[in-house]
Amino acid sequence: MKFDLAAEVRERAGKGPARQLRRSGRIPAVLYGQGECLLLSLDPLAVTMILRAHAGSTALISLTVNGAQSKAVRTTLLRDFQEDPVTGEILHVDLFEISLTKPIRVKVPVSVVGGVPAGVKDGGLLHHNMRELLVECLPTAIPERVEVDASELVIGQGIHVRELKQIEGVKFLDEADQMVVRVAIPISEAKLEALLTSGAVTEEGKEPEVIGKGKEEVVEGEAVDEKGEKVAAVAEKGAAAVEAKGEKKDAKEAKTDKKEAKPEKKAPQAEKKEAKEDRKK
Repeated sequence: MKFDLAAEVRERAGKGPARQLRRSGRIPAVLYGQGECLLLSLDPLAVTMILRAHAGSTALISLTVNGAQSKAVRTTLLRDFQEDPVTGEILHVDLFEISLTKPIRVKVPVSVVGGVPAGVKDGGLLHHNMRELLVECLPTAIPERVEVDASELVIGQGIHVRELKQIEGVKFLDEADQMVVRVAIPISEAKLEALLTSGAVTEEGKEPEVIGKGKEEVVEGEAVDEKGEKVAAVAEKGAAAVEAKGEKKDAKEAKTDKKEAKPEKKAPQAEKKEAKEDRKK
């Protein structure tokens, strides 16, 4: 589809002139490509109609430039635009001039056709993985959209870029293994809750990993051994003290026995003295 758009050349650039231009009911635009760059002003209503009627990046626009010194009519693409985040009004537009005889690269929207996929009817979920595809072709061969028939997809199946229906004169540039659409296996709320619960239990039941735990265990073992050695030393010391005390006690008892043995030694002397006295008598 091709659109007609009128533009006027503007001489002043910058934020101030752009604000003045918007207050006057027009919006600033830039035309670049083919070795030239022009400052333009556009009718915002005409731009909005093009954006609403067709994907902006693929619509061919026949641009008539009033006040141009060279070509008055050019073939362009609406490459980019800016809009007010609050009001949604168009603030600025970038146009790209193209040659109808040279291939270009553009992004084309993906459209899923064929009705509800078989897998979705069985409870599956349709995942639209790629909303746009990058293609290369002549400007006159740009497709409005790339249609993907997903009606026969069952649960677990999908369509890759390499499986897309080829379009004459159009080359797909995305990776061949990329998934465009697929029907995923549904997960029930009970199963999801069970998975989350089991994951939480696993995390709670798992002992925290302590760096150098083995080393700490060895150190603790050494500490116990050292403590054990200390206890043994104390025990040996105590045993030695008890043994020394016992020896000392035995020595004391021996001394006591020796003292008791002295009177027995004196008894013969007393008997000798008594015998001497008897002789005197």
